[in-house]
Amino acid sequence: MGFFSSFKNLFGGRDSPALDVKPGEAAEQALDNREAALPAALREAPPKLSAWLDILLAGVEGVSPLLWQRLALLFTALEAPPDEAENFIGGFKRWLENMGYSSLGDFRSELQYRLALALDLEDEEDERSRLLIKLGEGLAKTRANFGQGLNALFRPGRALDQSFWDELEETLLLGDVGFEAATELTRRLRQKLAQSGGAGKNPGGAGLRELLRRELARVFQTPRRIGVIDPPEILLMVGVNGSGKTTTIAKLAHRAIARGKKTLIAAGDTFRAAAVEQLEIWAKRVGADFHAKGQNADPAAVAYEATEKALKESYDFLLIDTAGRLQTKTNLMEELEKIHRVINRLHPGAPQRCILVLDANTGQNALSQAALFKDSGKVNEIILTKLDGTAKGGVALAIAMRYALPITFIGLGEKMDDLRPFDGEAFASALLGMD
Repeated sequence: MGFFSSFKNLFGGRDSPALDVKPGEAAEQALDNREAALPAALREAPPKLSAWLDILLAGVEGVSPLLWQRLALLFTALEAPPDEAENFIGGFKRWLENMGYSSLGDFRSELQYRLALALDLEDEEDERSRLLIKLGEGLAKTRANFGQGLNALFRPGRALDQSFWDELEETLLLGDVGFEAATELTRRLRQKLAQSGGAGKNPGGAGLRELLRRELARVFQTPRRIGVIDPPEILLMVGVNGSGKTTTIAKLAHRAIARGKKTLIAAGDTFRAAAVEQLEIWAKRVGADFHAKGQNADPAAVAYEATEKALKESYDFLLIDTAGRLQTKTNLMEELEKIHRVINRLHPGAPQRCILVLDANTGQNALSQAALFKDSGKVNEIILTKLDGTAKGGVALAIAMRYALPITFIGLGEKMDDLRPFDGEAFASALLGMD
């Protein structure tokens, strides 16, 4: 939606004109003094989504007319178009019904996540803080592998001799960074010190850590992607069985729907037992439309029909699942090529994104999977799942350095809001314990 311009009206200070909130005649008659005071309370609150929700959800115990009234007030205060407010509230109602949630404690986090997406507030300080906390928790085991070695290595007075650089490589390897990446990172750090005139001189633990953090962040820099001008935006999802591909598709659809995009999911993995049924269940849960042809159908035919449907019915977003049978590598790559061709025939330039889903827990095995799918020449981004609790988070660095493929999202848990845009700066800080 993008309502930043209206923040001046909502948070312009004590001299700002009063908000003209018009929730409707019936709701207006039901407002008591506390309800009438809400607009002023919102103006006085810090401009953070969590602060607004603290005010709006006071006295709300769960799903009730009061909840919908308060959400309508927020959208009205931010001057959102009425149809967008209705779509958001209607979509959230359907999600609550599908999930069977009624208590505020069950859905508050999800509500904040959806509002952050709908209001283009995902990059605000409050949301970034939530991400950093989650990222820090998820990388705790990986950081433990790094931490002990780096603390000893970066101690004041330690000579930067050959043994220092050898130990740094070993420490990086403990985080599952991989030999090539560890060697290259060590070389770069050594070169940076030499260029600054500090070769052989120890700038101290904080100084070395900051140099390493900057180098990690530089590795993770993601080029800007040109948005899709001619919808639908079509995402072809690839990855081996067990990588978390199915739930990742659901989470991406969930994000798209929260942003008001008409979304379709197509079941192109027609060979794995129950894959179609599982994906259909997820589509219903997140409120996406679904297209399938059933078990053992031709995946290219599924993709063709789904693309045809998306074009005809004006969908914004189409996610197409594919099979992940590593044991039939040749057939798998031929199948992906065929799917690309049939989609592009209907919608030139599509699929605009071919996303490889990798399980961080597989460590260096994820590198071989990346090599396999990159050989098809179509993969242009990576989503790294199951980073929560893994000791092998350093594989993200190995992938970024070896294949120059941008990591666009990371999975930090099982909830819908646990799929987050990848932030290289935040990831580097969390990895080194600087968050």
